[in-house]
Amino acid sequence: MDGANSSVVSEFVFLGLSNKWGVQLLLFLFSSVFYMASLMGNLLIVCSVTADSKLHSPMYFLLANLSFLDLGVCSVAAPKMIYDLFRKHKAISFGGCITQIFFIHAIGGTEMVLLTAMAFDRYVAICKPLHYLTIMRPQICILILAVAWILGVIHSVAQLAFVVDLPFCGPNILDSFYCDLPQLIRLACTETDKLEFMVTANSGLISVISFFVLIISYIFILVTVRRHSAGGISKALSTLSAHVTVVVLFFGPLIFFYTWPFPSSHLDKFLAIFDAILTPFLNPVIYTFRNKEMKAAMRKLWYQLLSYKKVS
Repeated sequence: MDGANSSVVSEFVFLGLSNKWGVQLLLFLFSSVFYMASLMGNLLIVCSVTADSKLHSPMYFLLANLSFLDLGVCSVAAPKMIYDLFRKHKAISFGGCITQIFFIHAIGGTEMVLLTAMAFDRYVAICKPLHYLTIMRPQICILILAVAWILGVIHSVAQLAFVVDLPFCGPNILDSFYCDLPQLIRLACTETDKLEFMVTANSGLISVISFFVLIISYIFILVTVRRHSAGGISKALSTLSAHVTVVVLFFGPLIFFYTWPFPSSHLDKFLAIFDAILTPFLNPVIYTFRNKEMKAAMRKLWYQLLSYKKVS
């Protein structure tokens, strides 16, 4: 059965973030600045890693792909949110809503796997440095990336399989600025309590398990380093602190969305903005702030671009 054809509802209407002109203007400026900064920062990392042969290592390969995913994260919901801020009728088609949900979960699932791979990369680099290039060889890195995308797409398709054939006959109002499964399921013209629990528990369980696996892996790395070298603990902490910060920023909002039993639309919207715009901006800042090689590569690329413009 075709979900779009079996539904009376052909579009969904967002309530958005605010109807007050002053708040809308502030949100427009805030969102636009951080959206452009997210695009530029992550694109700069991808280009720097690609252009600089010194960064052709497993760690930077994974980091560049994380930035590529963050380009997707900040482009799924933020542009339409910014476009809709001053519109009275904030609508999205049924197909557009399903597409938005697909990319949110596909990119999110892929990023979960990639963050886990980055934790494994740091474990090998810190705990087994002599075998690092053997274990994290290029073929393995490409395989990890392929598996991450496959699992992300499978997760997204599995989630949408529960929703795409649901009948939607009204109402069609979403108290949000983007489409996501929990709110969409509640609008279906059928009994959805079990389905809603199944979908949210699926994403919530995956988020919680992935988060704790990552945190435990970082603790294991620190314990291993402390056993072998007391002086290496400070270096390991410095290396892992950026990873832990990114993991908390990524999983924090997800765990709240899918496990918190008392939904609050205002807090949900705040965390959604944080997740859609601020997190993709903070990731490149966190990973490059104390990384001398990455900063040097970025400066080199920037000077090359300036030189190219002067010549042309």
